[in-house]
Amino acid sequence: MSRIGKLPITVPAGVTVTVDENNFVTVKGPKGTLTQQVNPDIKLKQEGNVLTLERPTDSKPHKAMHGLYRALVNNMVVGVTDGFTKTLEMVGTGYRASAEGKTLTINIGFSHPVVLEAPEGITYETPNQTTIVVKGSNKQQVGNLAADIRAIRKPEPYLGKGIKYQNEHIRRKEGKTGK
Repeated sequence: MSRIGKLPITVPAGVTVTVDENNFVTVKGPKGTLTQQVNPDIKLKQEGNVLTLERPTDSKPHKAMHGLYRALVNNMVVGVTDGFTKTLEMVGTGYRASAEGKTLTINIGFSHPVVLEAPEGITYETPNQTTIVVKGSNKQQVGNLAADIRAIRKPEPYLGKGIKYQNEHIRRKEGKTGK
């Protein structure tokens, strides 16, 4: 049995999980509503506040889908209750960011500021000028948006300047050596 797929998903109070006839899972909670299409081979069973997923056979594709869809449904439940955050740090002289409503403005050494609009369900925060916090209920959207922000200026290995994740370690290179 899959170690991830066999784990039950506990649905907290205030969260409703509905599964229609086409294995279309909808999770509603205090932070919003998320939906996911689950493969028809995977069966979802809900008893009380516990949700379990079962696969029909032990074939390799069914094993893979078992763990995948369990993780996706669990991330939906966690997202509508607690939400997800990604924190990015800007390292470099004069690098700064400011969030105003759904707009994030980044000054990162280009001749122009980079302006990003937040998609529906995502918010930006800037606790200080060099820190960006991306928050939302959809884990995939939060991670993709954080990766897009990091890609504006990736950290370089010599001085470490650029945008990096909060706990990311940048492998540093030595640089030039004299005679």
